[in-house]
Amino acid sequence: MVPALFLFASVVNDVRALVAAHDFAAADHAVRVYQARQGATPELAAALSWLARGSLDARQFDRADSYATETRGLADQLLETRKLDADSWLPTAVGASIEVHAQVLAARGERPEALEFLRLELKLFSGTSLTERIRKNVNLLSLEGKPAPPLEVADWVGARPVSLAALRGRPVLLFFWAHWCGDCKAEVAILARIRKTFEPQGLVIVAPTRYYGYAAKGADATPQVEKNYIDQVRRQYYSELADVAAPLSAANFVAYGSSTTPTLVLIDAAGIVRMYHPGALSEPGLSARIQTILKK
Repeated sequence: MVPALFLFASVVNDVRALVAAHDFAAADHAVRVYQARQGATPELAAALSWLARGSLDARQFDRADSYATETRGLADQLLETRKLDADSWLPTAVGASIEVHAQVLAARGERPEALEFLRLELKLFSGTSLTERIRKNVNLLSLEGKPAPPLEVADWVGARPVSLAALRGRPVLLFFWAHWCGDCKAEVAILARIRKTFEPQGLVIVAPTRYYGYAAKGADATPQVEKNYIDQVRRQYYSELADVAAPLSAANFVAYGSSTTPTLVLIDAAGIVRMYHPGALSEPGLSARIQTILKK
């Protein structure tokens, strides 16, 4: 007989695949079978969180919130006996439960309540790995139309960066990336064409990144070793943006909530955020947003 632990080792991946196929009934069934056999585990919380996210994407808001509430209740129970970041699954589960509940509130027209909820959660989970993710959701609901947070520019690779204040009078596109991020590399060709088109009209691209504590193949690395590796990755995969300034600072990722890479932030000539977009963006979509601020 195959051990039950082996049978259910991939419950999170199974649920993710079923949710991606929009087979929510089968995904829920997989979760309940696992729950009956294994009980309350961090993996169960993570699997439930994918049902919450899938339901939100399908705009099934009541169901999404129900899964988010169940996820959070289970996670809170588990957190009574362990620290959030001591477990590989709990940050995923808790982060998704917070994100989904906030987005459900916003979708229901309760944006102030969503922001208040997120700010309370940001305070509760201060100093944990969830800070960037919660900040991302705050920014999704509130950053557009507000002054852009300043960037730390004391450490960098590539061209030496200047402050956002020094760039006032020109539109700025921030491209948050990570040395391990495949989607970031895929965005480079788009950004190179965007730059060629809009740099003559004043657009400046700045590419913030950060240290993660490891380098090639996940090997632990000191900041200097990782910095050399980041520069190596930049030269190899980002050669079309080789002369773009790339400030190195975790604080920039926290300020902009860049838990998703790439994250694209468009700032107008007055220093006001006009687009905040976690994830990749198509060239037509990005061009349209830039053209909008150039016309003002």
